[in-house]
Amino acid sequence: MANGRVVQTADRTIGSRQLAALLPADVRARPGYRALADSVRTLILDGRIALHVRLPAERELAEAVGASRATVTAAYDLLRESGYVRSRRGAGTWTELPDGHGPVGAHSLVGAGGYSADGDPGIDLAIAAMGAPDGTLAEALAWAAPRLPAAARTPGYHPFGLPDLRTAVADRFTRRGLPTRPEQILVTAGAQQAFALVVSLLCGPGDRVVTESPTYANALDALRHARLRTGSIAVSDAGWDMEIAESTLRQTVPRLAYTIPDFHNPTGALMPQEQRLRLLAATRRTGTWLVVDETISDIALDVPAPPPLASLAPRGGADHVVTIGSLSKTHWGGLRVGWIRATEKMINELTAVRVAADMCGSVLDQLVALPLLAGLDRHLPVRLAQLRIQREALVQSLQRHTPEWSWQLPPGGLSLWVDLGEPVSSALSERAAAAGVHIGRGARFGVDPGTFEHRLRIPYTLSAQQLDEGVRRLASAFHDGVPLPSAVDRPHWVA
Repeated sequence: MANGRVVQTADRTIGSRQLAALLPADVRARPGYRALADSVRTLILDGRIALHVRLPAERELAEAVGASRATVTAAYDLLRESGYVRSRRGAGTWTELPDGHGPVGAHSLVGAGGYSADGDPGIDLAIAAMGAPDGTLAEALAWAAPRLPAAARTPGYHPFGLPDLRTAVADRFTRRGLPTRPEQILVTAGAQQAFALVVSLLCGPGDRVVTESPTYANALDALRHARLRTGSIAVSDAGWDMEIAESTLRQTVPRLAYTIPDFHNPTGALMPQEQRLRLLAATRRTGTWLVVDETISDIALDVPAPPPLASLAPRGGADHVVTIGSLSKTHWGGLRVGWIRATEKMINELTAVRVAADMCGSVLDQLVALPLLAGLDRHLPVRLAQLRIQREALVQSLQRHTPEWSWQLPPGGLSLWVDLGEPVSSALSERAAAAGVHIGRGARFGVDPGTFEHRLRIPYTLSAQQLDEGVRRLASAFHDGVPLPSAVDRPHWVA
């Protein structure tokens, strides 16, 4: 498949031309064996080539990339030595991961502890989420505790979600301007499960989908895992180019389009109302399901929180819109409670898919979520005030330590999308890890390989002191006197 798509064919084989198309342009132009091995390894780690897939024969790949067979043989040898492929005489060479090693998506959720050789616990700038607000989780647990015995006297299976929580989520949509009935809500184990369920129901292997680029990295992982053909619509510091978006939808007629219109992750951009109306109309014309991710919609720092995108559609004109959200950003990612808002018919179909996956969600988590959702409007202003302080602290640290970097101050959200001025993001993240800073490279957020190497997403979800120390270490890694290798010169091994 073409760039930006996961390769996982029916016979678990990737052809030589398919693999060559996934390689960065500089590797195709100058196919040295180390660069070739690095590129294949990165494609495996990013999930663009699935595990347990047979790679092309050495001679075939050599012809496809214009290299000697000896170059490909040496590259495969490096991959075998590092544990990223295995070979069996007569059966070929197959992708795998070294013992004890997980894919990029899992590593991005692991804390930074242990990254520094001197025992420093590290600073985690990879996850754009805060810890639970002081006191609120304990209060919610205290509220839920006396109600748990009654719930425990039942079998505990609620595949649609606890009725009271479905009602609470529906009521919140209604108050925000989108009339919603409880029957239109499915409670999920977070927004990521919500998105995976929607993709599983609506799309089949090989279907075309469109997403913004950059976009939420774990959503990209879900699309690759589903073996979909992914196209992209660029989101720049200036926001969305809706003419390009409409043209892309018209030309590709995708099965599904995924958007984060509210304080977009990672750019922080807010889609104007006029563009929302155009996106609704364009997806309706092409018969495309529009999945709206509202996970960050409440993190409105400088502007009012926007109404649901689906509320802008004329009556009966939003049946193709599926809205997902969660409590992960407003409260705590460890509380795995999210939801899907769609038509009642789709909610029934999604629930059938969900039952086959995990039966239902945790009753205890959903009981705890009830008072948190009810008290959101009371507790959220304190949360937002804290984020404004931390955002300003991050800005000041960047101005002090890395004045050559640039960014747009977002009106909401949880991070800055920083322009490094040169394509060294992957190399910088590697060097920063050695200094005890865990940060996601810009390429994690791109649909196509090798994109956004000049960018870092830096969340302002830590304390001012942690942010300043993290930026200081990043700056030291950036300015340490040894030039960072550019992504134009070589791809990077990033776990």
